[in-house]
Amino acid sequence: MSIGPVIRNTLLAGIAVAAFLSTPQAALADPHQTGQSMTADTQTAPLIPREALFGNPTRAGAQISPDGKYISWLAPRDGTLNIWLAPADDLSAAKPMTASTDRPIRSYFWAPDGQSLLYVQDKGGDENFLLYGVNVATGKETTLTPFENTRVQLVGASDTIKDKVLVGLNNRDPQLHDVYSLDLNTGELTELIENDGGYAGFMADDNLDVRLALRQNPAGGMDFFKVEDNVVADEPFSSTDLGDSLTTSPAGFTRDGRTMYWYDSRGRNTAALMAMDMATGETRLVAEDDKADIGGSIRDKDTGEIEAYSVNYLKTEWTALDPDVKAALDFLGSKLEGEFGVQSRTDDDRKWIVGNDPVIGPSAAYLYDRDAGTLEQLYVSRPELTGTPLQPMQMLELTSRDGLTLPTYLTLPPGSDADGDGVPDAPVPMVLLVHGGPWARDAYGFNSYHQWLANRGYAVMSVNYRGSTGFGKEFINAANLEWSKKMHDDLIDAVDWAVEKGIAPKDKVAIMGGSYGGYATLVGLTYTPETFACGVDIVGPSNLETLLSTIPPYWKPMVAQFHERMGDPSTPEGLAALKAASPLYKADKIVRPLLIGQGANDPRVNQAESDQIVEAMKAKDIPVTYVLFPDEGHGFAKPTNNIAFNAVTENFLASCLGGRAEPVGDTMEASTAQIVDGAEYVKGLDTGDNVGG
Repeated sequence: MSIGPVIRNTLLAGIAVAAFLSTPQAALADPHQTGQSMTADTQTAPLIPREALFGNPTRAGAQISPDGKYISWLAPRDGTLNIWLAPADDLSAAKPMTASTDRPIRSYFWAPDGQSLLYVQDKGGDENFLLYGVNVATGKETTLTPFENTRVQLVGASDTIKDKVLVGLNNRDPQLHDVYSLDLNTGELTELIENDGGYAGFMADDNLDVRLALRQNPAGGMDFFKVEDNVVADEPFSSTDLGDSLTTSPAGFTRDGRTMYWYDSRGRNTAALMAMDMATGETRLVAEDDKADIGGSIRDKDTGEIEAYSVNYLKTEWTALDPDVKAALDFLGSKLEGEFGVQSRTDDDRKWIVGNDPVIGPSAAYLYDRDAGTLEQLYVSRPELTGTPLQPMQMLELTSRDGLTLPTYLTLPPGSDADGDGVPDAPVPMVLLVHGGPWARDAYGFNSYHQWLANRGYAVMSVNYRGSTGFGKEFINAANLEWSKKMHDDLIDAVDWAVEKGIAPKDKVAIMGGSYGGYATLVGLTYTPETFACGVDIVGPSNLETLLSTIPPYWKPMVAQFHERMGDPSTPEGLAALKAASPLYKADKIVRPLLIGQGANDPRVNQAESDQIVEAMKAKDIPVTYVLFPDEGHGFAKPTNNIAFNAVTENFLASCLGGRAEPVGDTMEASTAQIVDGAEYVKGLDTGDNVGG
């Protein structure tokens, strides 16, 4: 289950926060070796410390203030990620603006008026995100949404009304978000719309007038209603059915409010970028691509009109509609290797913060002065990784047994491919790393898990299986009611390809993933019990019936889509389908080692999902190792917890695949990990102390 946007779509979630910092390059430290499966070059390649890959970054998330006077970023303060601020002309004068001591701050942005820095934070991973503001001049911090058990949504922000934003709050009814105007400097909240109509969301224009309401319809699609003077129209002016529901959505207004952009797949397969005249309803095509949905865009700061758009099929490609923006993107493309994106802009649009992902190296941030034509590096996020044996990522197109193209990414261990043909000189153990969602995707770029596992001696494969987003509605809808069936077949087809190609030996393939990827792991070990050598399940559901019965209340307005795509538990047929696709009921089929990681506060995949399959396995005397984190939710946000689980994981994988591993060492004591069951099955855990610090 992938997290939805909270604030400017910047909240990170998934297996864990991909934040790394750490110690210098290390020599091999008591690695487990495969003998025949690993090349000599792989065995002698420096072992990249877990801390370097999964610890705090040195800096991350740079943004520039609206007036260009300040640059902010995330960096550790006493070991926890916080927001820092510096004058744009003197980064050495940086100072911390927040003082979080427990959970890292992972999502922040500038208030439109530049007077404060805003961030969201939850408690212990419960995903009840509140909004906080820190005054830039005084350093005073204010809780802007001071409520318990409340999750904030950003409804609208403005380039002209700079001291206010519109937010959605579900403090009245946990299932529904009411719309409020929030004064960012006084903290005053003024209710605009009480959501008594079951609306899943709202959208506002640059005047901070609510213009649109969205509500799920019985078909599993979405109805769109116009809003005038904070009154929602009785009838929708536009709708989607289930088939277009994940590929069609409004994408904002121009500054004058006369045009609304859509990502729209209606009448086509991939989502095109459309512009609709709000007065007449007429639409015009702005951009389309036959292989992938239109992704991001760059808008004119004054008019809100589209200046450039991106498409991400195998990798991200930008197309500029404005000649000045084209010149800027061409300049950046000539200076930067790998992927890049504009992550922050001044109000006058003359200075940009540009993030660069060189793929075979740690990410970096740059200040681009468009007038001066200069590109100044602000920092490298993880300098400790510079010079380590990071590996290239291959982009592949595999074919499923029924003819679907599966965009796939593959990383090989260092030294395993001497002739550079993309196939190791001899088959090596492989980890199939399955993304969560399932309505999400894998992408090209630096991937900490790929680099970590490749460094340990494994080929790493990530497959965009049917249901993955970004490749058009036909690819998504091919997954409807196919949980544990054709969705799993795609993964098996990819493994079979890798074995036939000589990438991996048939008996040395593990499956691993978080959220849906954890579910896929459980499916792999129960529905195809002989295919995988072992599995690592991170916050994965084991019983789809109980999963749907315990979804967070704020997902209720969207539940019809889950029922249509997974199975409706209110009907006999739907309930039977959910049970048939639930690994819990096949736990007795497991014959290969399994490692499970779970956050006790997970609101999406409750702890019971892991508890119940562990109990089912124990009842049949089937070995399982179960690691629980009492202060985490859907994934492990704290680096110490993430590092601890990965320490367990790599030693677990070494025992069943024969790769290398750093010792577990004191990582467990530094974390809150509780080894609930199966410490004896992982080297370094059976010390008698099964509870971390």
